[in-house]
Amino acid sequence: MAQNFRIALIGGGNMGGALAAGWLRTKRGPVTAEDLLIIDPHPGEAVQDLGAKGGVTVLPELTAQAAAGLELAVFALKPQAFEPAAAAIADLLPAETGVISVMAGVTLNRMTMALGERALIRAMPNTAAAVGAGMTVCVANDAGEALEKSVTRLLKGAGTVEWVADERMIGAVTAVSGSGPAYVFLLAEALAGAAFAEGLPRDLADKLARETIIGAGALLAKSGKSPQELRRAVTSPNGTTQAAVDVLMGAGGGLPELVRQAVAAAERRSRQMGQDPGKR
Repeated sequence: MAQNFRIALIGGGNMGGALAAGWLRTKRGPVTAEDLLIIDPHPGEAVQDLGAKGGVTVLPELTAQAAAGLELAVFALKPQAFEPAAAAIADLLPAETGVISVMAGVTLNRMTMALGERALIRAMPNTAAAVGAGMTVCVANDAGEALEKSVTRLLKGAGTVEWVADERMIGAVTAVSGSGPAYVFLLAEALAGAAFAEGLPRDLADKLARETIIGAGALLAKSGKSPQELRRAVTSPNGTTQAAVDVLMGAGGGLPELVRQAVAAAERRSRQMGQDPGKR
């Protein structure tokens, strides 16, 4: 194999596919199809399409020839698959290749145990990366400023990037932005279901829920106002919105308390996954 790859993406499932799609979605993105190698014996549909139509090389396993010259290896596997995959490729990765994990619960220490002493970065993106609207938070060991800048450029191809100094924050990040799209999708699902229950046709109910959430997100992004300000602006006293918000803020703390409990549960699970890799 004569081709020289810059980036190896280990794992071609939902998250790996979302990242690859985000990186390649524009011609001015941080990665070209020729730069990228995806390793997965059973890739998901999005990665299969990138291989068949997008010119991306997809291989079932990493070879020494393909690994030579890699700048970055990005692990996007199920956490329980990390150690076997790392054992298979640790000796193939050049010492200067930086490693990024986007796996929930896989700590920097766990990465070091599996891959040895090298530049390591733990990142938590989300699936909105596929459309360039992702949110990624990173933490590194002593990776060095040059590598951190390179990783920032790469991950910005899929959305917004922030860095933290304390790895303990990543559990909360996972619970909020990593898992957060699912919470929003659940809200859309519930809103559409409620609209249907009130007598609207299913297709219209779905469209109203979808477009309302898209529009509210755009307004939040562009208005410069806080969520609280925007909520208060649309909630007229004794109006229809106030009647609904009263229910959502009801007994037992309402929706805010339920969301707090949900995020706390996700954060706990993230810590469990990091502490007990053999029981997931």
